[in-house]
Amino acid sequence: MFAYVLLLVAVVSRVVPHPACFSFTAVGGSLLYFGARRSWWQGIFPIAALAATDYFLTVYAYNYPFHVQDYLVTWAWYGLAMGIGFVALRRNAGAVQVLGASIASSTSFFLVSNFMVWLGSAMYPQTVGGLGSCYLAGLPFYRNDLMATALTAGLAFGVPALIRRTREAQEQSSGQIAA
Repeated sequence: MFAYVLLLVAVVSRVVPHPACFSFTAVGGSLLYFGARRSWWQGIFPIAALAATDYFLTVYAYNYPFHVQDYLVTWAWYGLAMGIGFVALRRNAGAVQVLGASIASSTSFFLVSNFMVWLGSAMYPQTVGGLGSCYLAGLPFYRNDLMATALTAGLAFGVPALIRRTREAQEQSSGQIAA
C-alpha cells in the first residue's frame, strides 16, 4: 500500500507549482521503491499515473501540444527505474544499495533525457559540442534529481527499517528486564 502512497506523492510533487530551478520531485525514489516492493505487472500503475501527469503538465501547465512519441523514451525510463529497484533493492535495501540505486536511477535519466533533447530538438547543434552543451545545461537538474531521488528512496526504505530496529531493540530490552 505504501508504494501507491509514495506514487501519489511523486505525482503531486510534479504537479504542485515550484520554481524550475528547484526541480525536486519524488519520481525517481518512488519508482525505485515501487519496483522493489510490488510485482512486475503492477508497474503499469506508476507508468500510467506518471504518463497522465506528463500529459497534464504538457497540455495544461505548459500549454504545449502533446505528442505521444515525445514521451515514449521517458515512459520506458519509468520502467527502467522500477527495474533498477527490482534488481538492486528487492532482496537487500541497505543504505549502500539504496544510494547506488538512486545514483543509477538519476544518472540514467540524466543521460537518456538529455540525449533525447539533443537529438530531437533544435536547441543544440547536432555535434559532439552540442551534445556536451546539452549535458552541461542539464547538470543543475541532475544534481536536484539525484538529491530528491536519494532523499525519497532513503526515507522510503530507511524509516521502516529504523522503526523495525527500534521495535526489536525495545522488545529485546523488555525481555532482558523480565528475565
